[in-house]
Amino acid sequence: MRKLKFIILILFLLTLYIFISAYFYINQASFDLKNSVFRLHVVANSNSEEDQNLKYIVRDNLIEYMNTICENSSSKEETIQIVTEHLSDFEDIANDTIKDNGFSYQAKVELGTFEFPTKTYGDISFPSGYYDALKIELGNAQGQNWWCVLYPSLCFVDVTSGIVPDESKNELENNLNNEEYKLISDTDDVSIKFKFKLIEFFNQKGLVTAQTYE
Repeated sequence: MRKLKFIILILFLLTLYIFISAYFYINQASFDLKNSVFRLHVVANSNSEEDQNLKYIVRDNLIEYMNTICENSSSKEETIQIVTEHLSDFEDIANDTIKDNGFSYQAKVELGTFEFPTKTYGDISFPSGYYDALKIELGNAQGQNWWCVLYPSLCFVDVTSGIVPDESKNELENNLNNEEYKLISDTDDVSIKFKFKLIEFFNQKGLVTAQTYE
């Protein structure tokens, strides 16, 4: 009986060690991934065909302006700084687009840290979690969402081709260590797939510390 209790204790401590190690690994990986990208989140007024179509028009106009003002940006921090200085411009573009297309509701533009689901861009996948983003809510914001990565630019990636431009991948690699880059790009390694699923699981259970935007 004493030997059995000892074995149970060892198994318990081993399980606890594995859980704690996984917890710290997932938190660090999620934090580093969050700090490597800046995302765009557009929420339609409703799920009607008209509102959904407008969402994409607003998106295209915002990204076009974003590419203009951030053409020479070389880091996420610089991109966020530029966006911060032009928040009112983004709101004006969204509202002008809404009005030009015959709608009367308004847009709300916000810069912050928001929760995102798992999302795939070509051959790059980002696990669910909290990411810094420019969020645009159209009207009642009761419609389906649209997401993309503004920095490095993945917003115009052709997801049907399954290929992300090398330039965008290089930007990601420069901002992540080798392990973290494998997490979002290596779909063949079984251990990497398992770690990716762990990140998703911990995020879904609310076990990952949410980092707030500053």
